[in-house]
Parts: sequence; structure tokens; C-alpha cells
Amino acid sequence: MSSGRNPNSLDPKGLVIAWSIIVVWAVLLGILLQWDFSWSNPLTYLAILIQMHLYTGLFITAHDAMHGVVASNKKINHFTGWVAAILFSYNFYWKLFPKHHEHHRFVATDQDPDYHSSGKFFPWYLSFIRQYVTIWQILLMAVTYNLLKLWLPMENLIVFWMVPAILSTLQLFYFGTYLPHKGEGDNIHHSQSQSKNHLWAFLSCYFFGYHFEHHDSPGTPWWRLWRVKEQQTGQFD
Repeated sequence: MSSGRNPNSLDPKGLVIAWSIIVVWAVLLGILLQWDFSWSNPLTYLAILIQMHLYTGLFITAHDAMHGVVASNKKINHFTGWVAAILFSYNFYWKLFPKHHEHHRFVATDQDPDYHSSGKFFPWYLSFIRQYVTIWQILLMAVTYNLLKLWLPMENLIVFWMVPAILSTLQLFYFGTYLPHKGEGDNIHHSQSQSKNHLWAFLSCYFFGYHFEHHDSPGTPWWRLWRVKEQQTGQFD
């Protein structure tokens, strides 16, 4: 599927933003894995939420790479997406790639790998996880965990490496799949869009609550979706 954007017109800021997310995620994780944290410290919970949001950013970065909008150079674009995906619990970019484009091609149909006709949260979430979590990911995570705990506190690994990743799957699913595609879509993209609130749209899922706008303009990177929303304000608010 075409991204809908001329690669030569891509804003170079996209690559900077993508790698900033990757680097900030990695640096913060490195700090948190060695932090002598306390459950009575509110910063512990804030750190979990921030790391969750950065995990979501990794996936959104990989997603944008699948649409070819991270970098104009295809190799750099796909490499960035591959790195972002692999850091998110060993997601395999080239496995995600065809499934995501099937979602765009067959949105809200039986051929859409992200869709569940029941419309119910938990069956849909479990179906979503089965689509994207493989035995190889689980094995690689287990091996990595057992290696890292030789040098790092086990509790830190669970709290700041594993838990935020799990919470991020819920964030991505709820705001990026469930809310946009539940119910009967009465538009050409079978996608709903949250009301305009750019701060909440970013905090909730990197503007992917503006989901009709994403399907209508898949060549727009996540950090510019708010502009598309501005242009289409009133259509779903």
C-alpha cells in the first residue's frame, strides 16, 4: 500500500523524532533498571507511566516506518522501524508490516487482522495479542530476562521493563484499535475519531485517537496528525 506521500517531500524532523523516542526510551530504561526505587515514592508510578508511553512511541515509530514516513531513504526508514519494533519486546517489523497494511486494505472486515466482530473488549484484546505475539518473542524475552537478572535487580526488570510493555499493549489497543473501530463505521474508512483535544490525543496514543484522519491520510506522520484534525474539525466532533 502506498503511504500517500512523495518520499522526497518527507520532513527530516521525522527521523530526529523517531530516534529521539528510541534514545530516550533506552536511556530512561537504563537509569530505571538501576534505581533503588520505593513503592511509597509517587515517582515510581510516574516512571512506569512515562516508560509505558515511550514503549507506545516505539510502536508508533515502527508503524510510521511501515507507511514510509520516517525517512525518505527506504533503508534508513525500514531500519529505524525495525529497531523500534525489536526494542518493543522483540516485535518483528517484517511480520508486522503486511498485517498492518491488511488492516488498512480490509479495515473492519473479516480480513482485517486487527478487527474482532464481537466488538467486546476482552475477546478483541486477546485476538489482537494472538495476532502479534509469537512464541519466539516470549522465548527471547525469557532468555533476555534471565541474562539481565544476573546483573540487574529482578524487581526493576519486572517493574520498569516488562510491566510498561504490557501496559503499552493496552494503550495501543484501546486508543488505537478498539475505540476507533468498535461499532458500525458509517464512513469510507470505517473509523471513528476522538474529539479535538491535542494534548489528550498525544498523551493517550500519539494522536492515533485521530484515527479517521490517519486512515484518510496514511502518508501523514503521527506528529502531524493534529494538523489533519484541524482541517477536518467538525466532521466527527
